[in-house]
Amino acid sequence: MLAEERFVRILSVVDSAGTATIAELMEQLNVSESTIKRDLSLLDKDGLLKRVRGGATSLKGSLFTHDDSVSNRMELNVDAKQKVGAYAASLITDNDFVYIDAGTTTARMLPYLANRSSIYVTNSLPLAMQLSANGFRVSILGGEFKNLTEAIVGEEAIESLLKYNFTKGFFGANGVSLDKGFTTPELKEAMVKRAAMRQCRTSYVLCDKSKFDNIASITFGTFESATVITDHAPKKYKDKKNVMEV
Repeated sequence: MLAEERFVRILSVVDSAGTATIAELMEQLNVSESTIKRDLSLLDKDGLLKRVRGGATSLKGSLFTHDDSVSNRMELNVDAKQKVGAYAASLITDNDFVYIDAGTTTARMLPYLANRSSIYVTNSLPLAMQLSANGFRVSILGGEFKNLTEAIVGEEAIESLLKYNFTKGFFGANGVSLDKGFTTPELKEAMVKRAAMRQCRTSYVLCDKSKFDNIASITFGTFESATVITDHAPKKYKDKKNVMEV
């Protein structure tokens, strides 16, 4: 792989997640630690990212205005997402009526789901297919299909949500902020998230540490409107009663 190709790949990973460790970049690019360190130093010198101890952070700014594809996001922070997904799945009890939002972190719940007395509703086509294949009772929202995030969105999806009253809902987010709450870049998807959250008795937002203090274009819930399940919370979030580290 040419240096220029590595630079593009590194910037894509760092910018999409907001941050990346040297180990993550080594794994994704299949190159040595010394190569990654050298590349990060050059990219920092050129003002394209910020080199920090153990990795790098994005200089794109904290405001995200577009979504990345599911295939790209699925490979980011895998261990953290599995940890969060496993814990979230353990919260589902007998006869729960559960909403599972489209997303790469909520998708990590599926291998750990064990309660077949519960009923599931989702706006994710891949999640619905996997739930059904695994023997769970599942319904999918109707509406417009958004290929980039593999989610059902739009007015029809929102209208269909109004007939449901969920005991628990599990949501993904592009950004988590004390001031701006839970955010995502695209209006139609934000509106579905907001409508679904309103129909839940208890809501959980699943996120890895890279999502904190990022802000996307549209807020779909205040910070207090859900319990945050994460692998690691920054210091200023640790004393918040609705933040759960696993």
